[in-house]
Amino acid sequence: MVRPVVAVVGPTATGKSDLGVALALALGGEVVNADAMQLYRGMDIGTAKVTDAERRGVPHHQLDVLDVGQDASVAAYQRDARRDVAAVGARGARAVVVGGSGLYVRALLDRMELAPVDPEVRARLEARAEQEGPGLLHDELARLDPAAAAAIGRANTRRIVRALEVIEITGRPWTAALPEQEYVAPAVQIGLDCARDVLDARVEARVDRMWRRGLVEEVTALAPRMGRTAARAVGYAQVLALLRGELGTDEARASVVAGTRRLARKQMGWFGRDPRVHWLDAADPDLLDRALALVAAAEAGLLVDPGTRSRRLGS
Repeated sequence: MVRPVVAVVGPTATGKSDLGVALALALGGEVVNADAMQLYRGMDIGTAKVTDAERRGVPHHQLDVLDVGQDASVAAYQRDARRDVAAVGARGARAVVVGGSGLYVRALLDRMELAPVDPEVRARLEARAEQEGPGLLHDELARLDPAAAAAIGRANTRRIVRALEVIEITGRPWTAALPEQEYVAPAVQIGLDCARDVLDARVEARVDRMWRRGLVEEVTALAPRMGRTAARAVGYAQVLALLRGELGTDEARASVVAGTRRLARKQMGWFGRDPRVHWLDAADPDLLDRALALVAAAEAGLLVDPGTRSRRLGS
């Protein structure tokens, strides 16, 4: 019997990392990170990366594999993370994927052929975005691929550029390159969510904790080497603005809270559209037992994909 890969997904600040470690300990597993920003060495406090003590002896993979000056690549992550999952299985252990970066989770778990990259095309589109603004490029995307434009915000320069790049290189809509909802190997996705007021309070407490632990000092040390991708991360972008004198301390802190809440809602939108995610209340005192029951049901072939989400805890 092939044991399914276990994936813990959902919005930030719901306790995915803690549950992932607990599941790994209970199942004899190892964790494979699926948070794009936790790939970066040194970006520890602002990404809420699990400390050595919090890992409780559980091996973790796909953490600290990039320098902050590098751009993260979904294609490289797919290749390397799948290799890690295979190696974990070959050792007789269970792979527990943990993270809230939806595209990275899908790239790891699903049948997904990644569209090619052309640095020259991308550089030209990025220059246009700089000169013309992302809104005009978004209008162009709306003409070429209305579904893509509907899914990508007008201010999301990176994704607008990538969509136009794919269209120019392949001659096909960007949406045609999106992954199918079909696992490459057996998997069970466990989603964590909680009521919006509870999640908002968790986010605020997390940002307070990051500030106390030295987020500003962490960003100050990394700033000279940070590339575009790392510098856009929530928490880091706002502190960089603080260091440039564009925001005061209170403004920067409030902006991190607001940005993290927006990120959580974006993540919920992404994972909430996947009918295969089995949702649990992050505040449930029996969370681990409920998650283990889902894994056992999946192993026994008794777990049916829910089809549509039966309830939204935050609604």
